[in-house]
Amino acid sequence: MILGALIDVGLPIERLRNDLELLNLDGYELQSRQVLKNGFRATKFDVLVREDVPERHLKELLGIVENSQLPEAIKIKASALFTRLAEVEAGIHGTSLDKVHLHELGGIDTMVDVIGAFLGLAALGVEKVFSSPVPLGRGFIRGAHGQIPLPSPATIALLKGVPVTGSDVNFELVTPTGAALLTTLAESFGPIPAMTLEAVGYGAGGRDLPIPNIIRILLGEKEGIGTGTLETLVTLETNIDDLNPQVYDYLMGKLFENNALDVSLTPIQMKKNRPAVQVWVLCRPQDEASLEKILFEGTSTLGIRRGLIERHSLPRSFQTVETPYGPVKVKLAHLSGGRRRPALEFEDCKKIAQEQGVPLWEVYLAVHKILNLDNPSSNE
Repeated sequence: MILGALIDVGLPIERLRNDLELLNLDGYELQSRQVLKNGFRATKFDVLVREDVPERHLKELLGIVENSQLPEAIKIKASALFTRLAEVEAGIHGTSLDKVHLHELGGIDTMVDVIGAFLGLAALGVEKVFSSPVPLGRGFIRGAHGQIPLPSPATIALLKGVPVTGSDVNFELVTPTGAALLTTLAESFGPIPAMTLEAVGYGAGGRDLPIPNIIRILLGEKEGIGTGTLETLVTLETNIDDLNPQVYDYLMGKLFENNALDVSLTPIQMKKNRPAVQVWVLCRPQDEASLEKILFEGTSTLGIRRGLIERHSLPRSFQTVETPYGPVKVKLAHLSGGRRRPALEFEDCKKIAQEQGVPLWEVYLAVHKILNLDNPSSNE
């Protein structure tokens, strides 16, 4: 389905065929066609494998990848993915990596699905992948070991740490191969990131379900929306009226240690005229769960409000300036027209002022003079 969506969004199937020849693997054919799923057009991609081609163990898969002519970066990703699949299967069946049999996960179609996804994304010039929370079906499916509950144990193991959501569909919505690909490719799981949308592709599954059995890919430019970067972030906030105020300093430190982008504490007045504090946290979607845990476990709150927000931020870089008192790090915000706006790192300036026994403002003044900040026309 992933390859079908990549073809639908613009990947030429002939390019995919040619690139897959680098794998030095035969015994299969590629087929792509247009289908309808619950009234929606999508691309159905199939790997047609000869019946006499055997399934392989991990060592054989890694050998094929290593001996191929694939780019080194794809070799590393593919080897890591196949190893993860084997580790999960070995853990489920209580055996070792060298003995575990991958069954359908060791087949040619799985190798083509995995390698093809890496090659397809590279061919389209995709630099970053983001995914929605993963929907999981329910019921049972028949595998090499008989009836298997859904989601399958391998799929669940591969999705540890990933946001998932349940479904009423009695079918396998995410296979172990799909779970391994998503968790290898995606930088984060959450809302659609801010981007300039360029193309949309739909890949179809084989079964007809009560819902459209398709996967959708949105292809776009994440950078370059005006000046700077536009990104979708998460806000967390809660009102607290019964917490020892000494806790807040520790709480803020823990939130920043766990990747909070910003934290603020605002005095407020709550019901029954109780003075309280509103704790507000800004974070990326992938850090939301860990920060919520800190708020629930580290405060007396019983509920946390969540919201999505778009942040437009300027590109920035860092420069170290050598002053008569010592080096100071300067953050430079890049404005339109090549202009740059500096912001001195306070902790650097404070440390130098204390060590050298000079007023803090003198350190600031020295940096401003070196960067020629008194000159309004200066780009520095």
